[in-house]
Amino acid sequence: MKRSFRRIGLADVAILCLLGGVIAGVVAFAREFRAPLAEAVRIDLRFGALPRYALFSLSRGVTALVISYLFALGFGWAAAKSRAAERLLLPLLDILQSIPVLGFLPGLVLGLMSLFPTRNVGLELAAILMIFTAQAWNLALSFYSSLKSLPVPLRDACQVAGWRASRTFWELEVPAAAQGLVWNGMLSMAGGWFFLMVNEAFRLGGRDYRLPGIGSYMSVALDQGNVPAMALAIFAMVAMIVCLDQLLWRPLVVWVEKFRLDESGGGPAPSSWVLEFLRRARLPRRAAMLQLRAYRSARQAARPLERPFRAVGPVILRAPRRAFEHPIARKVGAGLLAAAIAALGALGAWRLWLLVGRLGWAEWGELLAAAALTFSRVMGAVFLSTAWALPAGVVIGRSPRLARALQPVIQVVASFPAPMLFPLVILLFERIGIGLGIGAVALMVLAGQWYILFNVISAVAAIPQQLKDATAAFRLRRLARWRVLYLPAAFPALVTGWVTAAGGAWNGSIVAEYIDAGGALRTTRGLGSLISDATAHANFPLLAGGIALMSLIVVGWNRVVWHSMMEWARSRFGLVQ
Repeated sequence: MKRSFRRIGLADVAILCLLGGVIAGVVAFAREFRAPLAEAVRIDLRFGALPRYALFSLSRGVTALVISYLFALGFGWAAAKSRAAERLLLPLLDILQSIPVLGFLPGLVLGLMSLFPTRNVGLELAAILMIFTAQAWNLALSFYSSLKSLPVPLRDACQVAGWRASRTFWELEVPAAAQGLVWNGMLSMAGGWFFLMVNEAFRLGGRDYRLPGIGSYMSVALDQGNVPAMALAIFAMVAMIVCLDQLLWRPLVVWVEKFRLDESGGGPAPSSWVLEFLRRARLPRRAAMLQLRAYRSARQAARPLERPFRAVGPVILRAPRRAFEHPIARKVGAGLLAAAIAALGALGAWRLWLLVGRLGWAEWGELLAAAALTFSRVMGAVFLSTAWALPAGVVIGRSPRLARALQPVIQVVASFPAPMLFPLVILLFERIGIGLGIGAVALMVLAGQWYILFNVISAVAAIPQQLKDATAAFRLRRLARWRVLYLPAAFPALVTGWVTAAGGAWNGSIVAEYIDAGGALRTTRGLGSLISDATAHANFPLLAGGIALMSLIVVGWNRVVWHSMMEWARSRFGLVQ
C-alpha cells in the first residue's frame, strides 16, 4: 500500500484538488438555489468577493452549456433522421435564434418565479435558461450538419457489423461531430457571456432582480460610477476566460483531434500543456482497473440469479427497443412529436397575436421607424466590421505561424462580453462629442466583428497548398494573389460571417441603444431601445410587437438576402463543385 502511494505524482494530486474544488463549487452554487428570494440582492464590490462571484457566473454558464449540448444532440439527431422533422425543426430554429434574449426574459422570470415564489430557484433557472438561448442554436446546427455530411460507407459498415442505433450514435455519429461540437462550444460560451450583465441584473416592471455574479458586480459598479470596481470586474472576467480556455477548451481541442475523419490536417498538431500534465496521472487508470474488477465480481456473483430470467428478460428489455425501431412506430413517434411542436407553436402564436393586437397604428408606426434606424445601424456595423476583419483575417489565415500565435489571443478577446465595455466606450465618446446614435454603431461592431474574423481566418487557412504553389509558380504579385485566390476563397465564409455578425449586431442593439452608464440612462431611438424600455416598464404588448418585428426582419433578411448570397458564393467561388 505504501509503495502504491509513493507512485502517486503531482498530476494525481492536481486531479484530486480539482475534484475537490469542483465538488466545493457545486455545493456553494447549490446553496444559492436554496437561498430565500430577495429583490435587489446586495452586491459586495470588494475584491475578496470576486472569486465567489466568478464561481457563480461560471457555474451558470457551464450548466447552460451542458443543457445546450443535450439539446443539440437531440435536435440534431431528430432533424437528420426524419425528413418531416427536418422541415419543421430547421425553420423553427431559424426563428428561435433570431429572438433576442430579452424576448425570453419576461416569460422565463415570471413563469419560474410563480413556480418557486419563496426561493431563489426560479431566478437561477431563468438566468441559466437565458444563457442557454445564447448557446444552443449553433451547437444544434453544428451537430445536424455533421450528421448530414457523414460518409455513407461508414454508416454501411456499422449496419454490416450489426451495430444497434444507440451504438452507432455514440461510437460513430458523436465522435465524427466532436470537433465541430468543441469549436462551436467555445463560440457558444462566448455568446453566453455576451448578455452576462442582463442575465444577472435586470429590471422588469419596476422591480430590480439581481443574482450574485460578475455581471451583477459590473452592473452595480457602473450604477455607482466606481471605476476601480469596474477594472476589477474586467480583470476577473479576463482571468476566468483565460483559465477556462487553458483548462477546458484547449485540452478538448487537442483530445478531439483523434476523431478526425481525414488526414489532411496541415501544420503541426495542436498541443496542450494541461492535457500532457494530466496524462501523467496514475489514479484514473487504477480507478478504471478497480471498477473493471468490481464489475466482473458482481457479474460472477449474479450469474446464478440470471438463469430464471433468461427467457423473460430479453422480451422485457428488448421489446420496447424493437418496437421503437419498427418503421411504423418511428413514423408514428415522429408524427406525434411534430404534432406536439405544432400545437405549442400555435398556442404561442395565438398568445402573441392577442398581445400584438392591443397595439395601435401610432405604436406600429413608431416600431417601424425605430426598426428602420436599427437596421441601418446593423448594416453599418457589418460594413465597418468587414472593412478591418476581412484583410486582417486574410493576413492571419495565410500565415500558419501568425495564426498559431494570434488565434488563442483573439479567442480570449472575442469571448469577453462586449456589453461590459459598452458604458466605458460611451463615456469616452461623450468626451469627444460623439452621440449614442452614432456610438451605437461602434458598439454593434464590438458585438459582431469577431464572427467575420474567425470565418475568414478559417477559410483562408483551409486553402489547398497546391493553389498557393500555383500562384507562386505563375509569379503573381501580392495584389493579384489577393484578387484571384484569397478573396474568392474567403468569400463563402465571409457571407457566413455576415449572417452571424448581423445577428450579433441585432442582439447587441438591445444594450447598445439603451445604456445605463455613470448613474445616468442614455438612449437613442431604435428598435433595441424600444424593446429594452418595454422590458423595464413591463409593457408586454410593445415588447411582443418589437420582438416579433425584429424576428420577422432577421428571418426575412436571412432567407431573401443572406441565403441567396450564400448559394451564389458557394456555386461561384466554392473550391469543390
